[in-house]
Amino acid sequence: MCLLRKTFLFFLFGLPVFLSAKSVEIELQSGASVSGEVLKKSADHWVLDLGFTVLQIPAKECVKVKEVKSGKVLGAAKKSDLYRTDQQLKNRPLRDLVSDLGECVVMIRTPIGLGSGFLIHEDGYVITNDHVVAGERQVSITQFTQKNGELIKENYDNVRIVATGGNVDLALLKIEGHSNKVFPTVPLGSSAELRQGERVFAIGSPLGLERSVSEGIVSLRNRIIQDRLHIQTTAEISPGNSGGPLFNYRGQVVGVNNMKVVSTGAEGLGFSIPVRELKTFLENRDAFAFDPRNPNAGYRYLPPPR
Repeated sequence: MCLLRKTFLFFLFGLPVFLSAKSVEIELQSGASVSGEVLKKSADHWVLDLGFTVLQIPAKECVKVKEVKSGKVLGAAKKSDLYRTDQQLKNRPLRDLVSDLGECVVMIRTPIGLGSGFLIHEDGYVITNDHVVAGERQVSITQFTQKNGELIKENYDNVRIVATGGNVDLALLKIEGHSNKVFPTVPLGSSAELRQGERVFAIGSPLGLERSVSEGIVSLRNRIIQDRLHIQTTAEISPGNSGGPLFNYRGQVVGVNNMKVVSTGAEGLGFSIPVRELKTFLENRDAFAFDPRNPNAGYRYLPPPR
């Protein structure tokens, strides 16, 4: 009976679950834990065989996923650091990744311009570039979701600047007034695992053309530009892409897009801030805390009359 049940699951999920299935223990947000064999894993959920039934667990409800035999932590949501990682993700086709990750990438508008950003925490924390929001107080965020075959634009005008650092060109924003909403998030990858020639892609709003996707490769993973370490990539980065994510084909953020070289004859010279720098920024965000009393933070002065 058990073999027949698992054979059925093989056709249901498209995986040979009766061969070398991993047993994991998942710690949930509620404090409870669940153990079982992994049948399927995606960016959105885990599917476990509990022995008597099959259970699908949303990824956002998982605090920690640990392999039973080795005790190795396969994935964890870092509440204190506001970001999550997932080492179990596998390479997938670009169209599948864009479909899953698209609603986590947002457009950011200010009175003088626009840029891109991405959600890293289910409570509405968003990463973008400092130069996208520098000197601004009025910030709005637009999220794009697909429901019943229709595109829905959700606008959030109550956005708080939590931390910002011009020296690292990173900013942390928070969507306020939606405490009951659970936002989708993207996992952060590892700078150490990034390789020259690896395929990457960007999602953002170049020139205001939202939901645009460009792909390329990592030309060099450690290029110094303006005294800062950058990832050099051939993925097209244009004005409006600033603050958006650079993904690998596992669906992990490996960089934050922030600039390109514009020159006659120059092609495919885009640059992103490595995810290592982003993690350091988030883990030390108290050092970059936004000070609304600073007269240079959001206030603009008219030139004196002649």
